[in-house]
Amino acid sequence: MTDNVRVRFAPSPTGPLHMGGVRTALFNYLFAKKHNGTFVLRIEDTDQTRYVANAEQYIIDSLEWCNIPFDEGPGKNEKFGPYRQSERKELYKKYAEELLEKGQAYYAFDTPEELQQLRDALEKEGKTFIYNWHNREQLNNSLSLSKEAVAAKLAAGEKYVVRFKTPQGERLEMNDEIRGTITIDTNTLDDKVLFKSDGMPTYHLANIVDDHLMEISHVIRGEEWLPSLPLHVLLYRAFEWEAPKFAHLPLILKPVGKGKLSKRDGDKLGFPVFPLAYTNENSGEVSRGYREDGYFADAFVNMLALLGWNPGTEQELFTLNELISAFDLNRVSKSGAKFSPDKTKWFNQQYLQNAAVKDLSEGYETILKERGIAESADYIQKVVSLVKERATFITDFWDLSDFFFQAPTEFDAKAAKKQWKETTPELMNGLIEVLEGIDDWTANVTEPIVKAWITEREVGFGKVMQPLRLSLVGALKGPHLFDIMEMIGKEATIQRIKHAIATL
Repeated sequence: MTDNVRVRFAPSPTGPLHMGGVRTALFNYLFAKKHNGTFVLRIEDTDQTRYVANAEQYIIDSLEWCNIPFDEGPGKNEKFGPYRQSERKELYKKYAEELLEKGQAYYAFDTPEELQQLRDALEKEGKTFIYNWHNREQLNNSLSLSKEAVAAKLAAGEKYVVRFKTPQGERLEMNDEIRGTITIDTNTLDDKVLFKSDGMPTYHLANIVDDHLMEISHVIRGEEWLPSLPLHVLLYRAFEWEAPKFAHLPLILKPVGKGKLSKRDGDKLGFPVFPLAYTNENSGEVSRGYREDGYFADAFVNMLALLGWNPGTEQELFTLNELISAFDLNRVSKSGAKFSPDKTKWFNQQYLQNAAVKDLSEGYETILKERGIAESADYIQKVVSLVKERATFITDFWDLSDFFFQAPTEFDAKAAKKQWKETTPELMNGLIEVLEGIDDWTANVTEPIVKAWITEREVGFGKVMQPLRLSLVGALKGPHLFDIMEMIGKEATIQRIKHAIATL
């Protein structure tokens, strides 16, 4: 293990941060914290055509909400700044020139039209055009042109790109911390563009230079970067720099079948794919977020951690600190991890059940205030403790407990038809007389009195209890009936029974 662990999360600010990106950030964060290292945020904004103004702040807000903030990055501990690639562009030209001088790269003057003609011609023969060792000496570049011709083209301001000169006929062996040894024949690689005449580097050059200058020890990134690994390893070698260790994380797959999880899957199946809700500034389209859908950040992070990593035990619920101490790249899977919306809800439910009633009540109080309902904190806490075991989200509390705050105005038709018989009003009036005679209105007093009265009348318990529940709640739902009666009080209990007799 490198003495000084430094990892980076390097998203492009082209829109909201997909949960696959959040998981990459999370695994980097866990790895850094486990090894007392540094978690760096770098904004890779060299593609200015796809840049979105509010995307960088969204990325930062998402990491903060997930409780995985960066240690070093834009505006924070800028030891190796700046941390936006667009502010570093002066740097890259020097490194492109270094490769040109070493003969590891070359100027290419081919126009897009010339390259397209070559592609079309080969396509007709059923072949694919690839710019590399087998044709580069015949194309319009500094390998085939004289020094004078190249100098003249540059002096005339002709457009060019700098291409990497991929070595020919080599079996390149690379190591991935998750996948082990990967071998590739360099003859199959193309000569990638590293730098353009507009002064902007491509992703590949900027990425390598930044990782080197920021002293990144481990590059932990998504599987989609695996095809770029040979070029990145060769670039380190060309610069004579020590390469970091690489680890490529498996894809997060759709809930159904194969393929990478996308926003479309979320829209179709009704779940968010972004940590926070996001409004597209151009189209005004709003995308759902886990935070706004009522998920706990801890539950979201716990779920993400287990997508493609397993602790080697049966344990599923982890605090962030437990994740840090358990996390190990050796236990990250090579194959994709299928996302399950139901399992994600299960995680949220577990966190809700384990949360302090006081914290849940504060969340519920906000919902009640929005409905114009003001109750004491003590009362709300009692309600929450009675209904929380049936809830997955704090937003479920209203449907589970509205009757604690307001009398039912209508009754479940199906339940009423089944439970409210011709003899029911007479029974309910009898029950009212019993209840009026009770002074100590606590569940452990009212329950035995009512049950003794039912036994005395020799009617089935269901004939009284079900209509009573219907009267108080409006449906056959809710916690223990005598707890409800205690909470809403004697007067409201009797009023509700009278209203049911009059209505039903």
